[in-house]
Amino acid sequence: MGRKSSIARLPPDVKSFIEGSIAEGKLTLDELIAALRERFPQHQEIVDLPSRSALGRDGQKLQSRLSAIRASTEAAKIIQAQAGDNSDARSEALTALIQTELFEAILNLQEANDAEADPADRVGMLSTAAKNIATLTRSSVNLKQFQAKVEEDTRKRVLEEQRVKLDAMGNKGGVTEDTKKAIREVLGIV
Repeated sequence: MGRKSSIARLPPDVKSFIEGSIAEGKLTLDELIAALRERFPQHQEIVDLPSRSALGRDGQKLQSRLSAIRASTEAAKIIQAQAGDNSDARSEALTALIQTELFEAILNLQEANDAEADPADRVGMLSTAAKNIATLTRSSVNLKQFQAKVEEDTRKRVLEEQRVKLDAMGNKGGVTEDTKKAIREVLGIV
C-alpha cells in the first residue's frame, strides 16, 4: 500500500482547519497556504505543510463528497416537502441518504492506503459494513412492501367509494344499468 497523503498525516487541528477552509470555499490555494503558515507557525517546515497540489487534490475529493451530500440532502428535503407521509417517503429519502453515506464510506475504505493498517481490521470493517448494508437493504425492502400495501389499500378505498357513488346514482340523467356495468368494467369495480 502507498503512504498516507501529506494532509492525512497532519495533526487533527491542522487537518480540520484545512477541511473547514476548503468546505467554506473562501480561500484560494495560495491564500490557504498563507493562512496555514500564519495560524500554525510551528509547522513552517516544508515537510510539515502540504503542497499546493496536495491541497488541490484533497480539496477536489472533499468538494466532490460535499456535493454528493448536498444533492442527497436537497433531494430528501424536496421529497419531504412534496410527499405526504402516507407512503413514508421521508423514510425512503433517509434510507437513500444512508445508502449514499455507506457507499462513500466503503469507497474511502477501498482508497485507504495506510501501510500501518492491519488487514484483519480492514476485513472487520468491511464485515461490519456488509452487515449494516444487509440491515439497510432489509429495511428498504420492508419500506417498499409497506408503500405497495398503502398504495393498494388506497386504490381499494377509492374504488369502493366510486362503487358506492355509482350504486347510489340510480338511473339519473338516463344512465342505464348497462352504462353503469360498462363504467364498473372500465374502473375495475367488481
